[in-house]
Amino acid sequence: MELTPLTAVSPLDGRYAAKLSALRPIMSELGYMQRRVQVELAWFIALSDAGLAEFKPLSAEARAYLVSLLSDFSPADGQAIKDIEKTTNHDVKAVEYWIKSKFEGRPELQAASEFVHFACTSEDINNTSHALQLKAGRDQVLLPQLDAVIDKLRTLAHTHAAVPMLSRTHGQTASPTTVGKELANVVARLAKARAQIASVQLLAKMNGAVGNYNAHLSAWPDVDWEAFSRRVIESPAAGEPGAVPGQPGLGLTFQPYSIQIEPHDYMAELFDAVARTNTICIDLARDVWGYISLGYFKQKTKAGEIGSSTMPHKVNPIDFENAEGNYGLANALLRHLSEKLPVSRWQRDLTDSTVLRNMGVALGYAVLAHQSLMTGLNKLELNEAALAADLDSSWEVLAEPIQTVMRRYGVAGAYEKLKEATRGQAVTREALHSLIAGLEIPQAEKDRLLALTPGSYVGKAAELAKRV
Repeated sequence: MELTPLTAVSPLDGRYAAKLSALRPIMSELGYMQRRVQVELAWFIALSDAGLAEFKPLSAEARAYLVSLLSDFSPADGQAIKDIEKTTNHDVKAVEYWIKSKFEGRPELQAASEFVHFACTSEDINNTSHALQLKAGRDQVLLPQLDAVIDKLRTLAHTHAAVPMLSRTHGQTASPTTVGKELANVVARLAKARAQIASVQLLAKMNGAVGNYNAHLSAWPDVDWEAFSRRVIESPAAGEPGAVPGQPGLGLTFQPYSIQIEPHDYMAELFDAVARTNTICIDLARDVWGYISLGYFKQKTKAGEIGSSTMPHKVNPIDFENAEGNYGLANALLRHLSEKLPVSRWQRDLTDSTVLRNMGVALGYAVLAHQSLMTGLNKLELNEAALAADLDSSWEVLAEPIQTVMRRYGVAGAYEKLKEATRGQAVTREALHSLIAGLEIPQAEKDRLLALTPGSYVGKAAELAKRV
């Protein structure tokens, strides 16, 4: 059966394929191959500049050609590597052989071909490639989408900063807030979570079979291979600020201690940070779903769209439901990745290899969820009439300020008196005003309490909403 969006097993490559077009070039196997080529070429070029008598610095022409192998890397090149792998049955060795095949007809590069993959174990190439994938996926796709969500929420928080809304703690009526303040709460949480994702250092190691530079030192005992490896890993990649033309690095952070594999602790840190962010978004999606149910928000309708196959009136909050479901899928995978990847038997086992190939799946569901959440947020229309009506039927929430002012002036049993008058009862404006009129407190305080309404009892919610 031909692989198409209809026959794909994963909905990421089927139903939702178009929504993941930005992530696919990075986290696909083609993206992985391209970054393997990037690592091999950066190492090869750096070796030519290491002062080794047997490998003189490459000419500018050769360097430009090598850089073009990466910049022009295409699906056809990826397929050529896959064809080589059919013989080698080893994906990294196939990359090495493909690079060497590109040296044909170029004497300068052919003479130095044995320095491709020199002293490297496969994991030297793989772990750096994974870090490059995560760097691009995080910086080019995940964070921009999260920023869009935060910016949208911030705009909504400022727009609706002063619109009063009844709170519901434990699902019961509670002290009023504003729509903007409730959204500002999420903005503050997501901004912190976003900073944690962005701050994770992406580590890489290039230190040989078990992390000790054994092979490197057997060939050149006098070279400081640790310093050399650090330079390759931490020097800016081509196109990054500070990059030296013709001397590309990888733009990652050096990992000085490892077994055969990079320990993956940074990956666990990154995936946990992404999962925490997703959890905040789940919390938001559920709350907005509930506010739509209460009628606080209406949703913009789309011509031709159907909410129910039998109930024509329905406009379902499907975007928030899709977001919640996909965030959950993302977190299930991200948490498995963060728990499994830092564990390796002795110096190496292969249980991480197949798991790592699912990084893009985990991030893909997060990206998909962000898109659904944004679509939902863009459909929201505030129903101020419903908000006002809910507040006007909930005068019991003013029991809090009344008893608090009573406490200020030493009225005995203030809390208990308001509890008796309001708990579990339908409370009217008239009943509260009658109670206030009979309080033994200064008249100015009575007047202030009498002027309160559920819609005006919002504290500094509006100020807080505008601050984010």
